[in-house]
Amino acid sequence: MKSFERKSEQQRFGQLITLLFWIYVIALLRITVFRDDFSLSHIMTNGKLNLELFSAYIPFLRGGFIWLFIYLFVGNIVWFIPLGAYLVWKDPGHTVWRATLIGVVLSLVIEVSQYIFGVGVTEVDDLVLNTTGTLIGAILMRVVQKIMKERKL
Repeated sequence: MKSFERKSEQQRFGQLITLLFWIYVIALLRITVFRDDFSLSHIMTNGKLNLELFSAYIPFLRGGFIWLFIYLFVGNIVWFIPLGAYLVWKDPGHTVWRATLIGVVLSLVIEVSQYIFGVGVTEVDDLVLNTTGTLIGAILMRVVQKIMKERKL
């Protein structure tokens, strides 16, 4: 009976984590693509592209806008940590590199969508930082899994 209760409890926990993950995905898409200025009338008309690595951050640093720099730079990493962690947690078959590749693809889809719909700026920086966040999340989850396995939790 205890193993049934434990399994049911684990299933509910898994379902809760999956629900939270989808809420995270919706929030991520809301802040990156489906912003207040999103409009189908902007398709392929207002897209902005910046392919110069980290060039948008330099003026913030030079202008003394350190907090804005931290918010944007670190934010682009932090927003993708849950993706890497979830992918490794949900499917133990996902390697860190496979999860990171999925992060690259999702980030690329977001950046291309921003360009197509004319929201925000499509930047190579975001691709690099989002990928870094996915990698960090995947590595952190592997570390947690290893600790739990060693402690047999």
